[in-house]
Formats: sequence, structure tokens, C-alpha cells
Amino acid sequence: MEKFDRPVRMPVEAFESFIGGEDPAVTSRLAHDTAQALLHRVRESDDPDVVERTVGFARTNGLEDLAQLWSAAHPESLPGALWRLYLVHEAIARNAQVSSYVYRHGAATDTSIHHIVAGAAEPTGPGEIRALTTAILHGAFTGDFADALDRAAAFAAVMSIGCASIAADDENVNPVRAHRATRRSARYLQFAKELSASSRLQRRGRLD
Repeated sequence: MEKFDRPVRMPVEAFESFIGGEDPAVTSRLAHDTAQALLHRVRESDDPDVVERTVGFARTNGLEDLAQLWSAAHPESLPGALWRLYLVHEAIARNAQVSSYVYRHGAATDTSIHHIVAGAAEPTGPGEIRALTTAILHGAFTGDFADALDRAAAFAAVMSIGCASIAADDENVNPVRAHRATRRSARYLQFAKELSASSRLQRRGRLD
């Protein structure tokens, strides 16, 4: 009798990867459900430690965990907005010295009311810039969510203006640094537009 080798067992994870991974619709629904559940849990809790742990989640657990849940969500959605709030907060917290320098440039150049809406204490040093982004993230879970998104959008707009101002100053003396600052300016501007759009949806009760 001819001997046949037993078939190789394929792990479920490998099989899912082989056929293209998880269903995007399922992944999207999971992102929306977890964002809604997190926001609801924090707002319904009367324990201040719950808020502190939620605000500090990315620093304790890493942005990677949040990225797996929310980074692929549509920018103008609840998980997309929460992802941007956390991302801006962590980016500033990890390099507050440079961030405060950029923000001051932006606030000094801003001809609109973005810096007023953002509400940073002056003079805006590393401590003040950390406090501002923390307050904005706190506000998302404890205050008016649309207001928090508006403040975050205004903050991102000021950072965009600051990066653009620095790029202009460096254009002739350090083109590489100027190019990097221009890219950051564009990224912050995109975040400002997306957060502002999410705020408008939230006010109409349509941010999911």
C-alpha cells in the first residue's frame, strides 16, 4: 500500500493571512464598536482613575495597540478622530521641547483665532504644551466631545502654521530641514481639517 504523508496543518493566523486577512467590514465594525465602548465607559464612570488610565493608555501600552484598532478607520469617524487625538498627544508629549518651539512660531504667525481656540498658556514652553494636549484629550472623555475636537483642530492648525514658518526660514540655509518641516506642516493641516470635519459631524449627531 502506498504511503501518503499527512497534510501539513496550517495555523488559523497563517490561513487568514493567506486568503487576505480579516474581512475589512469586520475590522471597521470592530474599530467603531471599541471606540464607542471606550467613550461610553469613561463618560459613565465616576472614578477619576478610569479617565487617567484612558488618557495615558497610549503611553502605558504603546500606540501600536491603538493603531491595530483605529488607524485604518475613516478620518471622519469616531475611531478615526480618537486615533488622531491620541497620535497628536503622544507626538507632542515625546518631544515637547521642539513642539513648544513650533507652536510658539505658529501662534506668533497665526492671523486667525486658532491659537485662541487651542488655548495654550503663555509663554508656551514644554510643560505648557504637554498640559494643553493632555487637557484636550481629557476633554474628549469628560467634556463636550465636539469642543475637544475643535480645540485639537485649532492646535493642529497652529502647529501647521509653525512648521510652515520654520520651513520658510530654513529654505535657503537648510533645504533638507525645510523640506521636512513642510511635510509636517501638510500633515498637521490635514489633521486640522479632519478633526474639524469630525467636530461638525459630532454636533449633528452623525459621528460614528
